[in-house]
Amino acid sequence: MQLFIKSAKIFTLVLMGSVLAVGQAPPVPAPQSGPKQTQPPVSAPVTGSSTPAGLNLSGNNGLAQPPFLTPIYGLQGVLAETVEGSTLASQSVDERFNPASSIKLATSLVALQTFGPEHRFVTSIWAAGTIDKTTGTVNGDLVITGRDPSFHYEHAIMLARELNALGIRTVNGNLIVAPGFTMNFDWSAKHSGEEFRNTFDAARRPGSATRAWIEERSLVADNQSLSSVPSVVITGEVQVGAAPAGAIPLLTHKSSKLVDVLKALLCFSNNFMAERIGESLGGPQTIRATLISKLQINRDEIAMSSTSGLGINRFTPRAMMKILRGLRQELQRNKLSLSDILPVAGIDPGTLEDRYTDPLERGSVIAKTGTLVRTDGGASSLVGQMKTKSGRVVLFVILNQHGNVVRFRQNQDGIVAAIQNTLGGPAAFDYRPIRLSMRLADSDYEAAKARGEYEPRN
Repeated sequence: MQLFIKSAKIFTLVLMGSVLAVGQAPPVPAPQSGPKQTQPPVSAPVTGSSTPAGLNLSGNNGLAQPPFLTPIYGLQGVLAETVEGSTLASQSVDERFNPASSIKLATSLVALQTFGPEHRFVTSIWAAGTIDKTTGTVNGDLVITGRDPSFHYEHAIMLARELNALGIRTVNGNLIVAPGFTMNFDWSAKHSGEEFRNTFDAARRPGSATRAWIEERSLVADNQSLSSVPSVVITGEVQVGAAPAGAIPLLTHKSSKLVDVLKALLCFSNNFMAERIGESLGGPQTIRATLISKLQINRDEIAMSSTSGLGINRFTPRAMMKILRGLRQELQRNKLSLSDILPVAGIDPGTLEDRYTDPLERGSVIAKTGTLVRTDGGASSLVGQMKTKSGRVVLFVILNQHGNVVRFRQNQDGIVAAIQNTLGGPAAFDYRPIRLSMRLADSDYEAAKARGEYEPRN
């Protein structure tokens, strides 16, 4: 009898445990340190709409969740709206997530508002000494100043060519590099100066610099520049410091327009360039204050520690949607569109080159990705716009964390496809591919990979 009673109790406990477990989502790993995360694990959405896809085109705030917001291991926030403002999908829109590299949209918006799309970064060359025109020699130091985030091999060779045109071929002194100068996405002014000196001198010039020069000049059909080999020999050492009093300006170099710099930056999600531009804007806290003021965002919805998306940052889907809309409006004010600075999926090189490549989907999504494979237990985002055959353009924000970034990406693509299919299927934006005006491969890829904070290739 005692054995029977014990068996009955065990059976009852097992039955109760089974009932309680039904419908529960997988457990979520404990969040890392940082701003408080309050959202529960993503579970099956509540549906109450009679429409097959659950979409709401009327803007009703009490909409039902679309069934394609399926359970996924981790945390998820989604907000999809028509351009006119009707909400199509909404999930945890007021909870804070790590947007990863999608934060570059915020940096780009404030950069466009502050500098304007036509802005060019200036790099200047000075002579601290006398110039002997008969021998083409600077008897003194050569000074370089500037904060161009896109300064690269080919730009250094162009400066050498222009000095040659002034009759200068030798510097019998040191190369003085301003503290803010950087080259080839290297944070060290001293190392950047050494790369600049080696690139200046044809005898010490690395093959990668020569290839970059030939490629860039061929792109703009400058055959005259390719008919000679620019070279300036600097005999002294590299020093970091300010230009000496009395230094004479020799020439200046201007970067590509800001809108072109942003296109390359966002296509490849270049962290260095985003941090450099953010630094010139006053840093993450200045950018945060600007967003809060100009876009009327609640202070609690944004926490920024970087302008590239590295590290711990927090944005709500609602705040990110305001930033996306603000960016569209700022571009439209300058007669530009999102495709002028963001990658077009399946067409442009970079982070979206291998996504949405099906012939029907190709060119139908313009967006910024974000990926941190370790921070916050894995964070992934996709923020942008999609086009549908119904003629509607849908703006969307999808933020995920505490899970596998590959599965997050698959889920993001599934959400986008489901919305497009509900509205007649995907349709390509009217877009003529832009050939990027600068060499911007994954120059900081290996260093970022070592930190676990990078855009992994698909």
